[in-house]
Amino acid sequence: MENGSSLHPPLAAIALAFRDAEGEINSDFVAAATKAIAADEAAALRALVEDLHPSDLGALLEALEPDDRPRLIELLGPDFNFAALTEVDDSVREDILEELETETVVEGVRELDVDDAVYILEDLDAEDRAEILDKLPAMERVALQRSLEYPEGSAGRRMQAELIAVPPFWTVGQTIDFMRETEDLPSTFYEIFVIDPGGHLLGSVPLDRLLRTKRPVTINEIMTDEPDRVDAKQPQDEVARIFQRYNLVSAAVVDESGRLVGVMMVDDIVDVIEDEADAEIKALGGVQSGEEISDSVWDIVKSRSSWLFVNLCMAIVGASVIGLFEESLQKMVALAVLMPIVSSMGGNAGTQTMTVTVRALATRDLGRGNAWRVIRRELVVGLVNGITFAMLLAGVAILWFGLAQLGAVIGLALVVTLIAAALGGIVIPLILNRFDIDPAVSSGPLVTTITDVVGFFAFLGIATFWFGL
Repeated sequence: MENGSSLHPPLAAIALAFRDAEGEINSDFVAAATKAIAADEAAALRALVEDLHPSDLGALLEALEPDDRPRLIELLGPDFNFAALTEVDDSVREDILEELETETVVEGVRELDVDDAVYILEDLDAEDRAEILDKLPAMERVALQRSLEYPEGSAGRRMQAELIAVPPFWTVGQTIDFMRETEDLPSTFYEIFVIDPGGHLLGSVPLDRLLRTKRPVTINEIMTDEPDRVDAKQPQDEVARIFQRYNLVSAAVVDESGRLVGVMMVDDIVDVIEDEADAEIKALGGVQSGEEISDSVWDIVKSRSSWLFVNLCMAIVGASVIGLFEESLQKMVALAVLMPIVSSMGGNAGTQTMTVTVRALATRDLGRGNAWRVIRRELVVGLVNGITFAMLLAGVAILWFGLAQLGAVIGLALVVTLIAAALGGIVIPLILNRFDIDPAVSSGPLVTTITDVVGFFAFLGIATFWFGL
């Protein structure tokens, strides 16, 4: 009897739910898995996780202590679905792979679709990757090596190599019989591709059209002559925009000579869109795209310190402007009290415009054709917001300090600041993008510095002039 028999019945009887009503991971489930791992109860662990989707299995791996993660895989053996490793943070996956035996990784990779296998292997050291590939059967090794040879971040890295391709002279009946009789078909597919003897893409046939056509009809008669296709070296984000623009479910992937080499599926595109959005959000916050919630303290410090240093330098620039008006501040303390309000309003307005601009550039909704129109619109928005909030803040300043002139000063300063914030929030990302510099990464500190400098200079300069300080 297997060692896990003593723990298996209670776990099976409890039938723990993996997620609670709010969708969070059930802590009792994690505790039960931890207990089974600590006791080397393979059967109990298998009974606990056997029905989990790879995504949930990946979430369980992340919830476990680092030492328990490779032990879970070892205990499950062939029953562990390596697709779960595509659902975890990069740092977690790398740590797990370092602890596993090479033979275990080889066997796990063999069970995966090519795109998932490539996703796992591409981040490994060249030496470790070569060792795994050398132990794979020749046909499987060639397919993986071909995908790994494409540039990182390209369609060739994300494509599925498993597809169905037939010659144009086949009949519908032949094609259907082929699919019924062939065991090694892709797990999911939506269309049949048509190729010539050299493997060049000629067309495609959606499954619904195939199944609605009489058996004697040839594929050539019903195929689409201009199938949806992308280049294997095309960047993933461009492919994602094509899928989004034309509502695609799948698309053929071809090499530079037009030969069919794979297929991109909508589930792959969802991952690409998520990765791109994740990278953009982190970049706007000055965080490196590779930072994960599971990273160590030292890794996070290294990730964030560079942009904190840049922000420090920019803050010194802003402070130097304040230093120019030191005497004015000493003569009128109210200026020091109100100055942060101008800076805060300008910073927030600039960030709003910058966020919309960076997103529009990423989705290609903003370009040379409509740049001036959008810039004019943002200037008007800055002017309207400036006037509106200037009147509000002027009233607050008058009530607070009893000086009507001070209300006028800060009102004028706020109008200038919000116009500058709107202009900087759109022009800076456009300029950076023009010079092929990622605006999501570099815009934040520059926009913040410009709004601070303009805000401080406008408020203190107008006040110095107005009151003769």
